[in-house]
Amino acid sequence: MVQLQKPWVATVQRVVLVIAIALSVLVFQTFMLSSRTALSSPFRAFSDPETEGRSSLSTVSSYRSLSVGELSLLSDPRNSTGTSPVDVRTGEDDMLDDDEDDIDLGEDEEPESEFSFDLGNGVILKKVRDPNGGFIKLEKVVDPNYFPSTEKVGEPAPGYSFSSDGKHNAPLVSDQIKNFHNESVSSVAVSSPLDSHATDPLVDLSTNTSDPISTVTTSTPSSVEQATKIVSSSIKQSTETLPKDSAQLAGKSTSYNSFGGNYTPKRRKNKRRAMPPLSMSEMNSLLLKNHASYRAMRPRWSSAHDQNIIAARAQIENAPISKNDQELYEPAFRNLSMFKRSYELMESTLKVYVYKEGGRPIFHQPVLKGIYASEGWFMKLMKRNRHLTVKDPRNANMFYIPFSSRFLEFALYVPDSHNKKNLVQYLQGYMDMIAAKYPFWNRTGGADHFAAACHDWAPYETRHTMDSSIRALCNADLHEGFRVGKDVSLPETLVLSPKNPLRELGGNPASERSILAFFAGNMHGKLRPILLQHWENKDPDMKIFGPMPPGVNNKKTYIQFMKTSKYCICPRGYEVNSPRIVESIFYECVPVIISDNYVPPLFEVLNWEAFSVIVPEADVPRLKEILMSIPLNKYLLLQKGVRKVQKHFLWHNTPVKYDLFHMILHSIWFNRVFTIRAR
Repeated sequence: MVQLQKPWVATVQRVVLVIAIALSVLVFQTFMLSSRTALSSPFRAFSDPETEGRSSLSTVSSYRSLSVGELSLLSDPRNSTGTSPVDVRTGEDDMLDDDEDDIDLGEDEEPESEFSFDLGNGVILKKVRDPNGGFIKLEKVVDPNYFPSTEKVGEPAPGYSFSSDGKHNAPLVSDQIKNFHNESVSSVAVSSPLDSHATDPLVDLSTNTSDPISTVTTSTPSSVEQATKIVSSSIKQSTETLPKDSAQLAGKSTSYNSFGGNYTPKRRKNKRRAMPPLSMSEMNSLLLKNHASYRAMRPRWSSAHDQNIIAARAQIENAPISKNDQELYEPAFRNLSMFKRSYELMESTLKVYVYKEGGRPIFHQPVLKGIYASEGWFMKLMKRNRHLTVKDPRNANMFYIPFSSRFLEFALYVPDSHNKKNLVQYLQGYMDMIAAKYPFWNRTGGADHFAAACHDWAPYETRHTMDSSIRALCNADLHEGFRVGKDVSLPETLVLSPKNPLRELGGNPASERSILAFFAGNMHGKLRPILLQHWENKDPDMKIFGPMPPGVNNKKTYIQFMKTSKYCICPRGYEVNSPRIVESIFYECVPVIISDNYVPPLFEVLNWEAFSVIVPEADVPRLKEILMSIPLNKYLLLQKGVRKVQKHFLWHNTPVKYDLFHMILHSIWFNRVFTIRAR
């Protein structure tokens, strides 16, 4: 009896043991799921394709998908424990083609619903939501046949280094600030704010939808003082003439901490009143007034660079009269003589230092395709320009912050959270680090620094972090704090093909444009539905449509409409800016801008009344009447103006004189010249 029972008992025990183990694993996974961090810095685990060995890429037989971070939407960031392994998958299902024919129609992207991004350099960044766990992962899909350039790129995020397999190494619990010659200034180590999370290296920047601002990393007063001492000793080597209290100035109002920052945006107690729309003449007067009266912060110590810029201003104001210029169309400029002299002085005087700090993709990763391409093309060409950039920051008279507002949103924004404060917090942390490491920001309060940002949220992200700097913004809205004469209106350009940004350039001559007006697009914002309410299918001369169906044929139809229309309607969407303005110029169609208080691109130097039509939003019901009232000879002059200024709105892989890269940089230079203040 006993002998027959023993096998049965053993079988039962094994079954019970298996069930117990399965239940334990299930309970453990459930517990871990509920305690994952809400937002682990996704960009830290990037294995940069430009820093990986070429041989390692060539050995991969198919695309490689790298999980570069996980973001939980379910848990409290304060309960974060542990990290997620790098997920490397190889297979045919992961292959993505870089289709150069995938043309964007110029619609406003909706960041809450976008989960993939083509970097345009052989890499596709994907934001993937796990349907079971609710997590979000950032993945890179790398083309093994793509061989990147050897251009030096940004450093990994502070406190981290990356091995060739894409895995993160242990965080640095201490760091040393080095001088401009990359020699250690002091043996005193700066205490890193990541110390308290040494066992959890991915939680220094956490965000949760219920607790959006969770300042995980803060610097103690002693850490700040220690950092200030080291920075002070390093700036003694500078060729600048520093005051005796330079040590205090270099570290004033800053805290040396991780990019997480310790900044909490100020809450506006009262909703701002709507700004009445300004006419073009009023905006012109505002520009002249600000250039005459607005001045940046007085520098805390003198610099020979300032005197050179002040001397350049005098030469610009007294520029010799330019007549019969063969390169430039005089009616399209406010003052052609001043522009030409200013451009010449920019080429000979401007010296820009590009900060090397910052990890990808938020820093040093240019967006080269789509409606946010302006900031990426500017970044790419600025970093490559050897004539205008310097390696030693002491030789610079302006400083470029190479961040991408598009990737700031893509990497850090939690979909459906409707909260952007952690983006500001991260950017503020970066600026605090720059101010603590270098003396230049604190010398001018950031007035000689600039950035280019094309995302709709850029005014909010930079309002407090870079308010004194020159901001080149696509969302150039006076109501959102854009300052005419200091900030620069960045043209929002839709780049169809990074390899050939001039594809499809041009359109029919004026005599072969049979359509009076054209618009097609999504119903973003309040104005576009009103436009369709009055003009969709109401008049054969007014080709006004909603969103066009997807497909190559419809994309070509959209382009053909622009090439054959006299006027291209450019109404505002959610924000004041629209890629249709530059699109219209690209296809030689006169842009009709309907966007109150929008500052047109390159407003400092261009006379937009010579090649565009500005219509108040309230006059949409009278749109055809306004267009029909323009005489034929006036239209022909407008269309000629569009063709003449077209070259100022074109990107080239190798920049040429007076192209869009140089025009943006000139506007930044021009506003610095007219707002600089002497010591």
